[in-house]
Amino acid sequence: MSEVYEMKVIARIHNDFPTKFGIPHQSNRLETLKATIVFEPEYRVTEAFRGLEEYSYIWLIWQFSEAVRDTWSPTVRPPRLGGNTRMGVFATRSPFRPNNLGLSSVKLEKIEFDQKLGPILHISGADLMNGTPIYDIKPYLPYADSHPDAKGGFTDHIRDYRLQVEFPEELIKEIPTGQREALLEVLANDPRPRYQNRPDKVYGLAYGHKDIHFQVRDDILTVCDVTEFSSQKSFDKQNNV
Repeated sequence: MSEVYEMKVIARIHNDFPTKFGIPHQSNRLETLKATIVFEPEYRVTEAFRGLEEYSYIWLIWQFSEAVRDTWSPTVRPPRLGGNTRMGVFATRSPFRPNNLGLSSVKLEKIEFDQKLGPILHISGADLMNGTPIYDIKPYLPYADSHPDAKGGFTDHIRDYRLQVEFPEELIKEIPTGQREALLEVLANDPRPRYQNRPDKVYGLAYGHKDIHFQVRDDILTVCDVTEFSSQKSFDKQNNV
């Protein structure tokens, strides 16, 4: 039997993604996405952050908290390959892993020192859901962590494209001004699962306190409706996630 070691949650992320649908598949793809990291009381120690402000980027080690299972599979079906091709779990970044750990590099915008909450990290480019538990934070080191000539496996052969977004003026007014730019980036990034390409289907994306309903046809995403956010359960059912 495998040995079991305890890991403590040191912080949680706070952003506009109440569900996992629509979150970018990798960190730093959308730097317009802003978030904050608030630490658990035990770790709100100012000295622990001394020198962190000197770094531009940081690594987050976190848990896919919505994908925790008692069992694991040695192969998974990456959405990037259409959801039908199986790859070894260790050759992917799938959330369905033995320990359900995620690794993300994000931009450190600033560190705020709050009298009640202690140090708060303001970041951009995160690919985490709101409330995701974070186990550790480490500085990103350009001389050691950057490998421009590295091979990217099956991701080297995947078309990276953006959708054209049509968001009617009367609907975008329903979105708070400070959230519009990031939301447009999320939609252009194509939030649909890669194996779903049905022009007749209406998809739902929970963002902030709103539900964004849209359709995609010929690489054009059209927003159909904006309503108040319902619940994670209903959206998971609607989007088959």
